[in-house]
Amino acid sequence: MRLLFITDFTEQFAYRLLRGVMQYAEQTEPWVVCKMPPAYKHKVGLDGVVEWAKQWKADVVIGQFDPQDDVTVFRREGIVAMAQDYIKKFDSIPNITADYDQTGEIVARRFLSRGFKNFAFFGYRDVCWSDERCNGFRKRINEAGFGDSFSLYNEQRIDALWAYDLPMLQEWLQSLPKPVAIMACDDNQGSILIQACNSFGIKIPGEVAIMGVDNDEVLCNMSNPALTSVNIDIEGGGYIAAKMAERMTKDPSYLGEDVILRPLSIVPRMSSNIFATKDSAILTALQYIGANVDHKILVEDVLRQVPLSRRLLEQRFLKVTGTTIYRYISELRMNRFAELLLSSKDSIANIAARLDEPDTKSISRRFQAIKGCTPSEFRRRELRKLGA
Repeated sequence: MRLLFITDFTEQFAYRLLRGVMQYAEQTEPWVVCKMPPAYKHKVGLDGVVEWAKQWKADVVIGQFDPQDDVTVFRREGIVAMAQDYIKKFDSIPNITADYDQTGEIVARRFLSRGFKNFAFFGYRDVCWSDERCNGFRKRINEAGFGDSFSLYNEQRIDALWAYDLPMLQEWLQSLPKPVAIMACDDNQGSILIQACNSFGIKIPGEVAIMGVDNDEVLCNMSNPALTSVNIDIEGGGYIAAKMAERMTKDPSYLGEDVILRPLSIVPRMSSNIFATKDSAILTALQYIGANVDHKILVEDVLRQVPLSRRLLEQRFLKVTGTTIYRYISELRMNRFAELLLSSKDSIANIAARLDEPDTKSISRRFQAIKGCTPSEFRRRELRKLGA
């Protein structure tokens, strides 16, 4: 099988989708893949792409297509085509799409469980996957009774991922009532949002909690603070798409169907690690823990930050967060440890030392108790997923 893949390989989504395709190929027959940048398509037009695909003898084309593209031309030339959601979905060929509505609801539920009452969405205008994620997010917010506390920013164009109107974004961010929980339509937008907040002196996550989508490990861990994101089963979608494409090549009467990528879980990182509460003592405790996550923190350290007895602090902390202070600190530090395992090539011992943990065996045992695997196993597994 020969696959022409037209997509933006600057993000991990494309590589994860391709990884799923190759996982299917490993079980069947070798696939040959040509990665064509969208810029080439824009240069030669769809007709030029079709001509190139014919000369290269492509069996399958998966690509980001524009709404005006007549994608039926591929089938007329005997080539199976699938559209990776870009601006809109197509009726004439299968779409590699996702359950965007459910993804938005998952993010809304997480923010609601953290006590937030102000919400916002940061996305693109007239882009199907951004609009539908926003709808799912907003629907759940409305159901919870906070529809009047929702704000939408969708001024950025999908064809200019890197560019945004800084003054307009600053005005919007500063106008939002704080604390506010913002869902970004994807990790690229989440990363831009974090950079903007840092530029404007807006505290993350104390004033603005941010969550993205796709769990692009590079983008998420390069952000400061690291970006919480919804992990989507992109590899599984690539596997299903490859299996379906092969069937379509063998049976021209089979037109295929949309491939739906499912949300798997939220990968927590520092950008959303906060609870919205009017309890000023608990908010102080949470902010102190978040600011000192790279250092060993004892419950006694937290207690010194607030004018409460230990018993009262523990009771009120449990009421707001649903967990104990000790457990909260432990999970937060193990999440931080996990971030450093992926973003740094340092040894586990050196990373542990950065977190004021000289006893590597001790932190490894605690990591395994929370994450279900050792730090070494976690690093190997996650880097393998990234193809690193």
